[in-house]
Amino acid sequence: MKISKSVLGILVLFLMVAAASAATASASTTSSASSSSGSSTASASTTLSSEQALSQVYVSSATVDPQEFYPYEQGTITVQVTNSGSQSVAFENADILNNNIYIEDEEHNPYQGMTYLGPGNTMTYTFQVVAKPPEGTYFPLFTLASRDAGSLRYPIMVKIDSKPIETSFSLIPDNFALNSTDNVNLTINNPRDGTITDVVVTPMGSGFGITPDKVFLESVPAHSSVTVPFAITPYQKTTANFSIQYSNGAMNPHSDYISLPLTLGASKTAANPVINNLALTTPGAYYQLTGDVTNTGITDAIGMTLSTGAPVQPVDPYAQYAVGSLTTNDFSSFTLTFTGNDLAAVPITIAWKDANGNSLSTHQAFDLRSLAYTSGTGSTRTGSSGTGSTGSPSGAAAAGYSGASRGGGGIFGIGGGRTGGLSAFYPVIAGGIVVIAAIVLYLKRKWILAKFKKQ
Repeated sequence: MKISKSVLGILVLFLMVAAASAATASASTTSSASSSSGSSTASASTTLSSEQALSQVYVSSATVDPQEFYPYEQGTITVQVTNSGSQSVAFENADILNNNIYIEDEEHNPYQGMTYLGPGNTMTYTFQVVAKPPEGTYFPLFTLASRDAGSLRYPIMVKIDSKPIETSFSLIPDNFALNSTDNVNLTINNPRDGTITDVVVTPMGSGFGITPDKVFLESVPAHSSVTVPFAITPYQKTTANFSIQYSNGAMNPHSDYISLPLTLGASKTAANPVINNLALTTPGAYYQLTGDVTNTGITDAIGMTLSTGAPVQPVDPYAQYAVGSLTTNDFSSFTLTFTGNDLAAVPITIAWKDANGNSLSTHQAFDLRSLAYTSGTGSTRTGSSGTGSTGSPSGAAAAGYSGASRGGGGIFGIGGGRTGGLSAFYPVIAGGIVVIAAIVLYLKRKWILAKFKKQ
């Protein structure tokens, strides 16, 4: 009986513990439910209104291509819209509103449907538009309607101007020399407010050579210019035409043309060699001619050489004389050796190159008879006074020689023939005999008269 009471007591104690545990679990569940309900209420209280959500959406960038339209040109307007808020916003009907800057195909506007812009995201809208004249500055309105509130509006500046690019030439010679290369600069000036791109300059025409045959320029910025050099060699009188192709924006190709007449004539900037101070000697079985050559032109003469030609025959040691480079207003002495019987017209050829590598030459003929007289092998041939030597002009030659013939030497510097030598004294001797005879006759006139009277 005692054992039964003990077992009964244990059962009662167990039931009491179980009841206490159940009460604790129930209180915990109630507390958790109450906390969850409070959190849900707080979350519901932070939801933004449609107007507040829309106020956190803004236009983050807007670009126009081209930067400045020609009338009736096509282009693009690109707008980026950013949601800086914490909840999505529904949009529809994105559009560009303006009578002069308008969407080319409004019926196929791809942004008429509904779109959602999530928090922290950016959406890009690109519209193909047309610029309608008149010229001026316009502010087309970008609009984006919200489904649950008002709409987003943003003005965009767009310019329309028909001002063309400008082209001109510089560094043009007064005349182009036949088969001679001259440098010419083509300047492309962009007076517009927008950059032009993909510029291609192509020379066109015939009767001339040109380098380079095509030039590509990536761009010419607004209010700036680019100079393109060309080297032109005319083969005849003709005209060089230049085509200038370029783009205004990505969708608008343009072209322009300019012409350059290639007028032929003597170059006013070329080197101009002049020969003077000639002296002629005969150091052996040949003639030796010395003198000076002066560059009176505007540009330098490079690799200058001098030589003689028919009717005389060049011989060594100076069949050809190399001067080298002769700068403007500078001179150099030279020596030429040749044989021949006719000194009435001895041609001297001067050849050189200019800075562009063009081969140029000039020919000058000289009458050398006044510089020579005959007195045997090894004699000196000079002008009317002084004695010349190789490389050292003297006498009349030292004073310069214009190419005109002069008389040979004689007594007291007068008389003489054109060919020089002993024959140059015949008129002087004859004149002296006549003078002496006249003096004798004058002194003996009485005696001679008396003889006549006796007869």
